Amino acid sequence: MPWREHLLVRDDTRIACRERGGPGQPVLLLHGLAGYGGEWDALAELLAPSHRVVTVDQRGHGASERHPHDVSRAAYIADVIAVIDHFALDRPVLVGQSMGGHTAMLTAAAHPGRIGALALVEAGCGGPNPGLPAHIGNWLDSWPVPFPSPDAAATFFGGGSLGAGWAAGLEQRADGWWPRFDRDVLVRSLAENAQRSFHDAWARVTCPTLLVLARSGFLRADEVTEMLRLRPETRAVSIPGTGHDVHLEAPEALYGALSGFLAEAAR
Repeated sequence: MPWREHLLVRDDTRIACRERGGPGQPVLLLHGLAGYGGEWDALAELLAPSHRVVTVDQRGHGASERHPHDVSRAAYIADVIAVIDHFALDRPVLVGQSMGGHTAMLTAAAHPGRIGALALVEAGCGGPNPGLPAHIGNWLDSWPVPFPSPDAAATFFGGGSLGAGWAAGLEQRADGWWPRFDRDVLVRSLAENAQRSFHDAWARVTCPTLLVLARSGFLRADEVTEMLRLRPETRAVSIPGTGHDVHLEAPEALYGALSGFLAEAAR
């Protein structure tokens, strides 16, 4: 079942996306910061027999616009709605990891009639963190680019399926393998997240919601507690033996957590 490649333009910004699967309930997958749509491929393989699956390289990432002029949260939300319109998706399930989950949450809050269900994978409301852009900038600066080979990159990123998933997002140039994003663009995109929490948006989400947590993830326990207090109907699951990139480390376990939720959301 091959992917069908699409390129749409919104606000003079190119957005690359892919579609596969059958006529079933649509699922739109949103990657995290510094990621790309292809990191969902293992999960998409499991979803495609029963769902229409769409992945997106979000602005500033992958095959999409490398240097978008607008990296506000509102721009990312508008891109999701543009993708939904482009594919004529009827109340899709939004599944987002990390910052992609944050975008999915904000989209569900801003457009409650357009979204059928929401699954946040290692993603939350965040909170004021003025040091976040510098922290992420330092992390990106630590990458020893260019990598001499995908194998070297995979080793740097932790090896196994995790390292291979990150390495697959690189592009080959004459002198080696480089990220498919601009470091400063990604740092700028964090500006709003560093200023405040988004519990107000979370409280406005009305669709069924699944919160997927890693056993050793990034979300603090107090943040999860507050999210469940504000929306006690939220279903939360933890995937054993995983870190922040659950979808790369354990796609089968993630599918297991999602499948029952998706079946209920389709009713």
